[in-house]
Amino acid sequence: MTVYPQVGLWILVVTAVTLFWVALTDLREFRIPNELVLALVGLYVLYALVSGHWVTARWNIGFALLMLAGMIYAYWRQQMGGGDLKLLVAAFLWTGPWNALLFAILLLVFVGIHYAAVRLGWATAQRSGARLRIPLAPAVAAALISTFALGFGAPV
Repeated sequence: MTVYPQVGLWILVVTAVTLFWVALTDLREFRIPNELVLALVGLYVLYALVSGHWVTARWNIGFALLMLAGMIYAYWRQQMGGGDLKLLVAAFLWTGPWNALLFAILLLVFVGIHYAAVRLGWATAQRSGARLRIPLAPAVAAALISTFALGFGAPV
């Protein structure tokens, strides 16, 4: 199959814009629309086909399903919302097992920054009893876009 790295790069740009929109929506409304998560999954499929990453797509899909199984427990314990769960599964679909560690480290950094901003009063959060709920999509978007910027999009 022919590889089109320029098209793949444009798909990454569209994906970054979509992630930015997801982050803004979650910041404003504390929800993540299903349509945007489905768009991210569709963009991954398109990217895999045009960039040559289709060869490893089955590993990415399997890894995303494995992460879904693990995160269902956190959702069941009400430690994360359903939108966060769907968005993280889509993000792990993009990273696959090979870029997941980089993504997880960046996610931890961006969640920490967001949490500090909430504590300093620079960002909003919701109170749920004794818990503080922050929107996760901005940190996921920043971590995944950073993963792209650090070389994820290189052709196979």
